[in-house]
Amino acid sequence: MSATDATGFSVADIAAAAGRIAGQAAVTPLLSSDVLDARIGGRVLLKPEALQRTGSFKFRGAFNRLSTIPESERKGGVVACSSGNHAQGVAAAAAILGMPAVIVMPQDAPAMKIARTRALGAEVVLYDRLTEDREAIARTIAGERTATFVHPYDDFGVMAGQGTVGLEIAGECRRLGIVPDLAMAPASGGGLVAGISTALTDAFPDVAVYAVEPEGFDDHVRSLAGGERLKNERLGGSLCDALMSNMPGEKTFPVNRRTLAGAVAVSDAEALAAVAFAFRELKLVLEPGGAVALAALLSGRIDGRGKTSVVVLSGGNVDEAVLARALAENPA
Repeated sequence: MSATDATGFSVADIAAAAGRIAGQAAVTPLLSSDVLDARIGGRVLLKPEALQRTGSFKFRGAFNRLSTIPESERKGGVVACSSGNHAQGVAAAAAILGMPAVIVMPQDAPAMKIARTRALGAEVVLYDRLTEDREAIARTIAGERTATFVHPYDDFGVMAGQGTVGLEIAGECRRLGIVPDLAMAPASGGGLVAGISTALTDAFPDVAVYAVEPEGFDDHVRSLAGGERLKNERLGGSLCDALMSNMPGEKTFPVNRRTLAGAVAVSDAEALAAVAFAFRELKLVLEPGGAVALAALLSGRIDGRGKTSVVVLSGGNVDEAVLARALAENPA
């Protein structure tokens, strides 16, 4: 694809975001593992965004988007809705920029995500994901407080911030003299994979980029196949709490239709197996949603044999009980 698609979203937006977040977001490394390479039968490069500020890639998009809010509008603060990672990213970015933040979170979000969002200084409003509309609640609060609503994925500023993950991958691959064949990243609303695929396909036109989702929340799998945005039937029930958006975004989907080679879905069991593998073999702590791209490779849903694959490990905000379950169900 070209550097700019029909939406107007481009690598230039991502490069500008990289400048805004410099000095605030960590430049995470590109790691490798002999054990993983042997298991897959190819070369695997890992981008561990679990090591990012607030424990996930979400800080990138949040800080970039909040940085673009005019000074005259910052007094009203920001409002966001999130199951936990965008929540923490927005809360941290707002604290740095001196803005109040209100985050609408589901009652069944992991307790540690709710606690950490509050610890970062944000006000948390809880809702029932089965009976209430989080975005409607958030937009109502934003209107009442003259605050800026920051969407978790369907916002070009957020997408550009997340795209810096791909920009860093491209830069490091070039430095190492590597041309990746495959890249895969978790997808919920599609902001992360839209940003990454825009950056990577610009740098490496032949790379095949895949979105990876939990089973039951495979809206990108079905939407890409059908050529239109399709909803998930379920509203909850996956261990991948970070990846349960209802459907691809209005802004993200046109980008992903142009840049992605496809999408696959993995089971909760496969995600837990990837969490256990990362803990034991990579010495990394991942949450199930952050491990789905690794799960796709380990399970063979994406075939990495004889290829160079880039895997984005998007977050590590996992409750201890879930980590313990992953290890118990996947003994060494």
